[in-house]
Amino acid sequence: MKESEKNDALKPIISLAIRTMAKAEYSTENIGHYGLAFEYYTHFTSPIRRYSDVIAHRLLEKNLNGIYRTNETILETQCKHISQQERKAMDCERESIKYKQTEFLEKKIGNSYQAIINGMNDKGLFAEILENRCEGMVRFDSMNDSFVLDSSKLRAKGVHTKAQFKIGDKIMIKIISVDKNQKKVDFEIE
Repeated sequence: MKESEKNDALKPIISLAIRTMAKAEYSTENIGHYGLAFEYYTHFTSPIRRYSDVIAHRLLEKNLNGIYRTNETILETQCKHISQQERKAMDCERESIKYKQTEFLEKKIGNSYQAIINGMNDKGLFAEILENRCEGMVRFDSMNDSFVLDSSKLRAKGVHTKAQFKIGDKIMIKIISVDKNQKKVDFEIE
């Protein structure tokens, strides 16, 4: 983690690792904790940040002076609802960030920045501007070659020029278009 603070090329890898981690799924089913090797495990934060924390705190408090059991069916319904709501909140947060980035970059069309490649798909490279952490895409069809994405989606190679791009590479980009309604930003490589 400390090394990623110094090395920009490692930042996309940490982001990629976090995105691939399992998201919190609340349930009454005890699955323990794989990483800590605990057979029984529950998690909550203090101070309370989420409704799941409130439920855990309340149940633990009711068990301080004896054994208290709640209706498992009702609790499982609450767990599923909380899990769905957290996913919705994460999606809303992501969408609002994209919107604000496009709103900011709309005034910067034509400007050039140093960026780092932080993702790829069949259409192109995703890049994050180092100066302001705004993201956009460099489309393969905007380049002077056809690119083939390797199966890991971590590297793209030009068919004719053999130019290569990989996640973590620094590139110079120019902002060429911004669409606030679709929350999309297009870059081209300079």
